[in-house]
Amino acid sequence: MFVSTLSIAAVLAALIAISEWLATRTWLRHFGAALLVILLTALVANLGIIPTYGPETPIYDAIFTYVAPLGIFWLLLLVDLRSLGQVGGPTLLLFLFGAFGTALGAALGHWVVGGADALGSQHAVLAGMFTGTYVGGSVNYNAVALEYGVMEDAALYAGAAAVDNAMTTIWMVVCVTLPRLLAGFWPKPAAQAERVSSGPIQDEGEIARIFDLAAVIALGIAAVGLSEIIADLLQQRADIDVPSILVLSTLALCLAQLPVVQRLRGARLLGLLAVYLFLAVIGSLCDAQALMRMGELAPVLGVFVLVLVSVHGTVVFGAARLLKADLETAAVASQANIGGGTSALALARSLGRSDLELPAILVGSAGLALGNYLGFSMVSLLGG
Repeated sequence: MFVSTLSIAAVLAALIAISEWLATRTWLRHFGAALLVILLTALVANLGIIPTYGPETPIYDAIFTYVAPLGIFWLLLLVDLRSLGQVGGPTLLLFLFGAFGTALGAALGHWVVGGADALGSQHAVLAGMFTGTYVGGSVNYNAVALEYGVMEDAALYAGAAAVDNAMTTIWMVVCVTLPRLLAGFWPKPAAQAERVSSGPIQDEGEIARIFDLAAVIALGIAAVGLSEIIADLLQQRADIDVPSILVLSTLALCLAQLPVVQRLRGARLLGLLAVYLFLAVIGSLCDAQALMRMGELAPVLGVFVLVLVSVHGTVVFGAARLLKADLETAAVASQANIGGGTSALALARSLGRSDLELPAILVGSAGLALGNYLGFSMVSLLGG
């Protein structure tokens, strides 16, 4: 059944509005708007009201490609670098622990399911793909898949992508809920309350003029385009491979220090709306029918990925406990591995930890580079 792009956009906007209302007016406020957006979109998509993520839904790609970077840019416009202090250190350390946990989990999961006997001739490549994507994101997943020709086996590639997407959605839900569930059992660092209230991104209500909104939107669109141009030029002229999202973050941080930009209003609201749209697409990734079409391979891959993320989570949160880091920092660092910088930023925002938003972006960008190395190393280690 054909669903127009405008119809999908209308449903997504309505789901965001419903989630926000539920999170502020009902007992569901304990779940938070971010989690509700993911769950409601997953439900609506699997009921067939809107499509799940796929090639026939260009609006989802547009949100990933343009809206999510815009959300990052707008939220980073609120950052005052003078107040950052050392907030990024624990996030980076736990992120690195998470990358190690992902690699360890991939090797263990490969062994648990039976390796080549259960996963077939591409067993090592699949382990490398999932290692890459759960360290740095889908870019790494596709890089490994392209190198070893996995895309030529359309059923295998699509099925593995469906498992990956489902777990990405599930882990986002876990990272939103776990800090709340374990809060009573987790020792809180003495400085946590101060960090929440005095983080680098202010969260006051905004009253924006049309001039402000137009200026913020123009800055965002121009910066996204310019960041892609700069990244391409660095690659072509200097052979320096810098992710465009890192260039965009740098542009946003530079602009954020200018008094004329600091006086603009509307960046926070636009950034939050963009993040919620991104989370809605995360919900649409959970495609139950695609998983069922995989047949016998679906539960095998499901067990493999479950072992992988379980080990990853155990390492990250175990390290956080040993290092006396707070739950929110551990969750954001983990999400930067599993879902990438944008979803980590969205998580930091939903947890009320504005001080973790910039570290989330930065470690997520680092994961793009680290994920490729670990992904290809995993293929070699397992005999691909």
